[in-house]
Amino acid sequence: MSAVRTALVIGGGIAGPVTATALRRAGIDATVYEAYPAESNGIGGTLALAPNGLAALSIIGADDAVRAIATPIPSTAMSVGGRSLGTMPALSGLPPLQLVDRGDLHRVLHDRAVTAGVRFQYDKRLVGVEDTDPGITARFADGSSAHADVLIGADGVRSTVRTLIDPNAPAAGYTGMLGFGGVADVDLDTRPGAMTFAFGKRAYYLYWPLPGGGVAWGANLPSPQYLTITQARQIPAEDWLRTLRETYAGDEPGGVLAERTTADTLEVIGALHIMPPVPHWHRGAMVLVGDAVHAPSNSTGQGASLAIESAIELARCLRDLPDPSSAFTAYEGLRRARVEKIAARGAKINHTKTPGPVARRIMPLLLPIVFKTMNLEKTMGVEQRYVIDWDEPVRSPAPVR
Repeated sequence: MSAVRTALVIGGGIAGPVTATALRRAGIDATVYEAYPAESNGIGGTLALAPNGLAALSIIGADDAVRAIATPIPSTAMSVGGRSLGTMPALSGLPPLQLVDRGDLHRVLHDRAVTAGVRFQYDKRLVGVEDTDPGITARFADGSSAHADVLIGADGVRSTVRTLIDPNAPAAGYTGMLGFGGVADVDLDTRPGAMTFAFGKRAYYLYWPLPGGGVAWGANLPSPQYLTITQARQIPAEDWLRTLRETYAGDEPGGVLAERTTADTLEVIGALHIMPPVPHWHRGAMVLVGDAVHAPSNSTGQGASLAIESAIELARCLRDLPDPSSAFTAYEGLRRARVEKIAARGAKINHTKTPGPVARRIMPLLLPIVFKTMNLEKTMGVEQRYVIDWDEPVRSPAPVR
């Protein structure tokens, strides 16, 4: 029987509400503390949920609500320089990838957490902690404080909790690309539900048709300058559109997608990140979850799904093991190898998004061979077929010798 009865969850994005909801199911009282004044704070952009992410959401009863707001993508294709390389191979027996607006996903997860009895506190920016054995006290910028048995850092790539656990912890790395999303008022000869990954002359992008008409697309703009989402949004949308139109000029259909996107439909996301391996996932009564400890690049399509998985696994460990130390050690043992392997795959993919002229000429010849010879089950099956058994008890980790 666990000694943990209460938890402070720092961060109200994706991992935070899922962690708190799973903790409630495990019999642990959880409160979410969010630095911003509202649950979504205008943060948008489209993200993908893989089958393993939806399977994990089913444990807290949120999968159907997410499917209701998502766009299923049953097939994917690839093109290089406007030349189609055909439909990419897919795993059999799995539901399709689901695309969802980040702000909409935040709201669904927030509402599910509230229904489960989770409390939310806003305008609570964490500035420090105090070990108060037993338990831990969090101190916030507004002068308030809160106490619980454990504190869980679900506060994203610029995590405050990560530096409180380890002042020398690595920061999130910059992929060298800025993210943008948009909707173009254009009709393309594209199958419904098909997403295309496109390598343009100067930059990578992807696009898919919308059920109600038009085409949604996402751009990965190479940029030596790092810009947070706040910094990027301080630049007028028309300026960004001018840059995007110059970057994708001559690409098919990238050029027309950029031309037919307006300032009203452009979503500025800012720097795209990847988290290097974090040496210390926990210390004392504190532990990290989600992007705060393992943010793979967007190239993997697994960032949100891995965060959801880790939230569920952390709750299982706190439910079944007798103290925070053993629970956190078991949780790290369950998660580290998986998330770091997927992050490494994403890092390799990032290098292909800005190919030089020679590589760009070779890609149309090389990629079809790669598709035909790749072992899809070995490369992707282990990622997407992953299912957590909530009812299986977590065992204490073996002692280190």
